[in-house]
Order: sequence, then C-alpha cells, then structure tokens
Amino acid sequence: MFTGIVEELGEVVYLTDAGGDSAVIAVRGPVVTSDARHGDSISVNGVCLTVIDNVDGVFTADVMGESLRRSSLGVLTAGSQVNLERAATVGSRLGGHLVQGHVDGVGRVVAREPADEWEVLRFSLPSELSRYVVEKGSITVDGVSLTVMAVTADTFDVGLIPTTLKLTVLGAKSVGDPVNLEVDIIAKYVEKMLGERLS
Repeated sequence: MFTGIVEELGEVVYLTDAGGDSAVIAVRGPVVTSDARHGDSISVNGVCLTVIDNVDGVFTADVMGESLRRSSLGVLTAGSQVNLERAATVGSRLGGHLVQGHVDGVGRVVAREPADEWEVLRFSLPSELSRYVVEKGSITVDGVSLTVMAVTADTFDVGLIPTTLKLTVLGAKSVGDPVNLEVDIIAKYVEKMLGERLS
C-alpha cells in the first residue's frame, strides 16, 4: 500500500526482455533503496514492484506480463525518469490517499494549460474507468495522488503545484505521452457491494 506521495525521481538503468511474457527492470534511486530489502515493495510510476536485488542504490524487479499490458512501463528505456515511492508503514502519515500500486489503465496527456505558479493538465480517461472518477475525488497518475478538478466522460483535469511539477515526472510530460492511472479503490468496492445488493 502507498500514499501517492512521490519520494524521489529515479532513473531507469535498464529494462530487459526476460523472454516470454515478462521483463526485468533496474532503477537507480538512492532514497528508496536506502533501506530496501529483498521482497520489499516500491512503486515505479504507480506500479507496485517487488525488489529482488538492491546494489549500490540500484534495485531490480521482475515485471510480469499483466503489469506490462496494464501500464506504460514497457515504453521505458535506459535514462527514463520515474516516480518512486516506498510502501507505507503502519503509523506513517497518509499525505495522499490509499494507493495500491495496481494500475487500472493507461491514459494520455491531452492538454497542458500553464498559469503563473501552477498548471492544469488534462488526461484522457478510458471508458471503463470513467464511472470511478468524480470531481474533487482522488486519482493516481504515474503514482502521484491528485485531486480531480473536472471530469467528462473521457477526460479529467488536475492542477499541479510547482513542487509536483518539479519533483515528479508529470512536470516533463508532453501532449500524447502515456500515464498510468489508478482509480480510488473505495469506489470499486462500493460499486461491487451495491451491485450485489441490488441484484
């Protein structure tokens, strides 16, 4: 479980095809690797990955086919910057919202509207996720917990403060770039429970 508060910008060292329906990724991140052990979870652009090795500030993780299909990890190359966050611990502050690191789908940057000190970004919204996204609700974009400013059937807007623009990959995204989306897990549970009651 994560909170969507990015701890550092990491750098992909390599993403190797492991043969078949999987890959291995190596990421440099001195903050998140400072106490990382084999089996720990680290969010990479919103995807929960399990540490298999940690040497000199670089951790490696297996990426299964499901993660490659559901996320944008497969487009990363050596040198790509990624958002990194260690798993939350019991008693830690919940600065964002409850984030699982289980990506629901991929959206794309539709528009960027700069203001004096902040920016509004518009993202495409896959139709199967639209019902879970509400104005003033939470959504995770590339591992960043954000508040939805506006939503339509196929897009949503968020506002990014200078800190988010500077310290996450969202500051460098261009129109057309893919992003990982995770909707609020509570909305999915509510839908399932209500559906079972009504049927």
